Amino acid sequence: MPEALETEEIARQAKEFYESELRQALEAEHRDEFIAIEPISRTYYLGRTMVEASRQARAMQPGRRSYLMRVGHKSAMQIGWFE
Repeated sequence: MPEALETEEIARQAKEFYESELRQALEAEHRDEFIAIEPISRTYYLGRTMVEASRQARAMQPGRRSYLMRVGHKSAMQIGWFE
């Protein structure tokens, strides 16, 4: 059975992995794409949409939860008024 992490710990570990090992390389070539990071195995899956990245992660690592974010952004989605 895969090791389980609490939601906050998944987010913390995934963000740490992104900042320390992925940010520089991914932002240069994959900015605005979505990434699903599985922090226990330190693997990640890229997609043009959030659903695409999430589906890849679930297909490759069923039973494990991933942290989703948008490459080059502080959040995956923005809610608000656009002009």
